[in-house]
Amino acid sequence: MTSSELSAGAPDAARRATVAAWAVFAIFVLNGFNFASWASRLVGVRNSLGLKETEMGMLLLFVAFGSIIALPLSGWIMERLGARRTIVVFAAVNVVGYGIAAWAIAQGDVAVLRVALVLVGIGTAVWDAAMNLEGAIVEQAVGRTIMPRLHAGFSLGTIVGSALGALMARLGVSVSWHLPFAVVLSLVLVLVAVRALLPAAGSELDEHTPADEGETPVAEERTSVFAAWLEPRTILVGLIVLAAALTEGSANDWVGLAVADGFAKDEATGATALTVFLVAMTGMRLLGTNLLDGLGRVTVLRLLGGLAFAGLALFAFAPWLWLAIVGVVLWGFGAALGFPVGMSAAADDPRRAAARVSVVSTIGYTAFFMGPPLIGLLAEHLGYRHALATILVPVALGLLIAGAAKPLERQPRDTVDG
Repeated sequence: MTSSELSAGAPDAARRATVAAWAVFAIFVLNGFNFASWASRLVGVRNSLGLKETEMGMLLLFVAFGSIIALPLSGWIMERLGARRTIVVFAAVNVVGYGIAAWAIAQGDVAVLRVALVLVGIGTAVWDAAMNLEGAIVEQAVGRTIMPRLHAGFSLGTIVGSALGALMARLGVSVSWHLPFAVVLSLVLVLVAVRALLPAAGSELDEHTPADEGETPVAEERTSVFAAWLEPRTILVGLIVLAAALTEGSANDWVGLAVADGFAKDEATGATALTVFLVAMTGMRLLGTNLLDGLGRVTVLRLLGGLAFAGLALFAFAPWLWLAIVGVVLWGFGAALGFPVGMSAAADDPRRAAARVSVVSTIGYTAFFMGPPLIGLLAEHLGYRHALATILVPVALGLLIAGAAKPLERQPRDTVDG
């Protein structure tokens, strides 16, 4: 390729990368939208089926069960389908699961609902891993940090989905009508968005794609998905993500109850505290890209890890509500970037990104699934605020191993054509 052809192709490649970034952002939004469309109607699900609190808790474990089954296989799936096709297939699995769940709720069939929620968990988990991989591909193509803003897109999707769910509940629209409409609409938009995504090296490239001079061919350089579990750096990055997931997930599940019970306040005050956390976290995700580009991953992780530690400690032990709310703000700031930065770090080498993102996702999401029930058990003996103080341990661990997220020195060739 001549120098004139290269210079002509560069703007086109930049434009494609920018369009792809917006497409991935939309897919993150839609993933969050589906989750919140279901979560916002759980009261309606409980009332329709006449389930007790413990029965609802057991029901929701089937989503976690499906996700835990699927996540370790997500890297293998992405290696064979590519991130784009994986997103389409498993977004469809997610939507089918929600559709069957809506039918089961209408029929009052809890057994079928459980099976449907396993499908939901499988679809959600692999879709999530694939969109994080695609986000890392686009991040490398645009040449600047965008992963935190993609995760802010997920948060935006949960806000939109929750608002729509609240409106449907207020209008008296049943879960069985609202849920299928919402998720089918999201699938249509996913099918539109994936058309703009970029190919991933080592997944959608042909096995016989010639390498640049001095590089190993794709087929020879690709490593086993399961071999990534033996890589020390990948495991350490996974532990960083696990700490971040526990920090974020424990707040989502327990801040409201901890404020209501710990300070003898009403439900509205607890909900306000949760809103403060979500706003702080989403705001940092929107602003954090500049921090990461200016200070680097490791410095930002340590800075925000320190904020999370201070905020959690304040919340757990503050004698006054106003001081605990200050802790919630610091906690939200500190919880914002660990997960997206960990995903970027896992995908530093595009040729091994699918396997490593799969490993890091599996370790991190285990915290989302297992952490909240454990906090709940501890809360019976310690109270919610003091039980949440146990999260200080993984936060401290994340601070100690933050250096593992340092970008790899050698970056393979750009995979964007042009």
